[in-house]
Amino acid sequence: MRPIRLVPDNTKIDFIGRRLIAFALSGLLVLGSIVVIATHGLNFGIDFRGGILIEVRTEGPADIGAMRNTLSGLGIGQATLQEFGGPRDVMIRIPHQEGDEAAQMAAIEQVRGALGPAVEYRRTEFVGPQVGDELIRAGILAVVLAIGGILAYVSFRFEWQFGVAAVAALTHDVIATIGLFALTQMEFSLSTVAAVLTVAGYSINDTVVVFDRVREDLRRHKSTDLPTVLNTAINQTLARTLITSGTTLLAVLALVVFGGEVIRGFSIALIWGIGIGTYSSICVAVPLLLYLNVRRGRSGGTGKKDQPVAAGNA
Repeated sequence: MRPIRLVPDNTKIDFIGRRLIAFALSGLLVLGSIVVIATHGLNFGIDFRGGILIEVRTEGPADIGAMRNTLSGLGIGQATLQEFGGPRDVMIRIPHQEGDEAAQMAAIEQVRGALGPAVEYRRTEFVGPQVGDELIRAGILAVVLAIGGILAYVSFRFEWQFGVAAVAALTHDVIATIGLFALTQMEFSLSTVAAVLTVAGYSINDTVVVFDRVREDLRRHKSTDLPTVLNTAINQTLARTLITSGTTLLAVLALVVFGGEVIRGFSIALIWGIGIGTYSSICVAVPLLLYLNVRRGRSGGTGKKDQPVAAGNA
């Protein structure tokens, strides 16, 4: 049986020659994401905003309007109702009630009493606003620390130039992923933060594979100009990159189809992040090396000092 080849062996796509188009596209994507985040904001989930969340299932298709009218007269604030998955499942969000845990429990009991025993209660959660603020700070800190750790790791394993290029690509991926949530107003919850961190890990794994080939080719072809070396490294790893991304996407698509509404935001963030991470590894991280004065590593312990690589014409 002949092996399946997604990319021909002698592929020579000029990624470096088209780098300005990729940089312009990425610049627009990042700028657009920042504008959308600043103007629309994020639809924070109950994890961050605080409040009460109740997931219910009705016997037949839910009458959202009637349920909203029923809850509006309870004096527990503006309740938000949303169909959640199937037509029988409804997500109810209620603002945080003044007082301690007893006040939150009392509001939940009011809802139960108003909706009656015919409704099945599948999930009930409440989070205080202070906890929500702490989670926002912890989420931002987790992303910043992850990026800082990746910068240190890549700089130690390769050179600082590689670390800077990798972090630029990672920041691009993180901002674009958060921008997607601001644009679509999908709920941004703790699971979304986990997805952003997963995207960062996936993206850096992809980038390190290409960087490893770049370093190898730099040592092997010392007289070759840098754009040619970078293009060769990208093309040599292209099949591996596409196959890895494709198989990962298949697994995540299964999560979208069968995982249900609870992890839908997580799954969609992963799909977007895998796509954008693959793109940034090839079209952002590696081309950036062209501008960072990459130096050849020592080759075979010759003791010669590192030499800058000729940038050449891309």
